This record gives sequence, C-alpha cells and structure tokens, in this order.
Amino acid sequence: MSKRISAKYKIDRRLGVNLWGRPKSPFNNREYGPGQHGQRRRKPSDFGTQLMAKQKLKGYYGNIGEKKFRKYYEEASRRKGDTGENLIGLLEHRLDAVVYRAKLVPTVFAARQFINHGHVQVNGKRVNVPSFALKLGDVVSVRDKSKNMNLVLEGTSSTERDIPDYIDVDHNKLTASLNRTPKLEDVPYPATMEPNLVIEFYSR
Repeated sequence: MSKRISAKYKIDRRLGVNLWGRPKSPFNNREYGPGQHGQRRRKPSDFGTQLMAKQKLKGYYGNIGEKKFRKYYEEASRRKGDTGENLIGLLEHRLDAVVYRAKLVPTVFAARQFINHGHVQVNGKRVNVPSFALKLGDVVSVRDKSKNMNLVLEGTSSTERDIPDYIDVDHNKLTASLNRTPKLEDVPYPATMEPNLVIEFYSR
C-alpha cells in the first residue's frame, strides 16, 4: 500500500467516516480510530465538534493545507450571502474538485497528482495548480497525450459515484465545465458536511 493510500485511509478512520464513500475504506469494517487508543470514545466538546467538521471538509478535498483553507474561509466571509455556502462554492470551483467530480480520474488525490503532472488544460492552456479557481464556463480538458492513461480510463468507467448536475461533462472529448456554483445540498458528499460549524471554528 502506498503512503498516499495509507494516509487517505487513516483520515477515514481518524475522522470516523467513510469520507469519500469508497467500498475499500477500512472504516467499513472498523468504525473506530487508528492506533492503540482508537476504540476509546469520548463526547466531544463544542470546540472538538467544530474542529472535526473542519477536518472533514478540509480532508475531503485532498487534505488542503491549513493556511490555504483559512484563506478560503476569509474569502467566503468577505462575500455577500451565507458564509458556509460561499465556502462550499469556493471549494467546488477548485480545478482538482472539478476534475474529480467529472470522473476524469478516480479519486481527489489522483486529481491533484494528475494536474500537478501537467495532464490538464483550462481553455486550451496547461494548468498544473490543483487549487486553480475556475470561472463558470471555463473548459477543463485532458491533454491529447494523456487521454489513454489508465488513471483516466479508471475514472471515466467508475460506477462508484455520479456526476452532479452543476458540471457539464463530455467523456468522449474528456472535457468538463462548471455551469453554476453549487449550494451545499447540491454537492454529493458521501459524509455529512457541516460548513456552519467550520465557520464557527474560525470565527471563535
């Protein structure tokens, strides 16, 4: 098992959820945290509950760094409307999130690696930054030389999840685009996400 996969599975067990809804998650068989004291259960404090909500949301998108995640919160706070909904919208505009949602690759971790290695274009130009913020209507595409990679074939043939209706996808051309900014209820999270608690955590 690679370090990346091992770390991903530890996130599942540490947070106590099957974060990505994958059938191979060890949480399906062991619903307790990893390590010697993983089976001890304590009632979390308000701070603990908020921290867990933040860790779940941050971890779901490939474990975004804390500094970057706080910037998303600050940007969400500056925008008009509900801060929690704004936060979800910002996260779903990330390039790696759209590549993953469009099933161009099988996992969000694979999406980050795929983009980092230069296999993705936005409006015909190569972009290798997973956190690149897409605008509505931007066309995300897989480079011609990368279209037959096993990772792409695995992603497009996967039946583990559905493509949400706020993303337009053409698997024949291997292109995708955001047609609107989703709300929390539109995003197909396998685990319950509570952005309101994330906002409370940062606004303490």
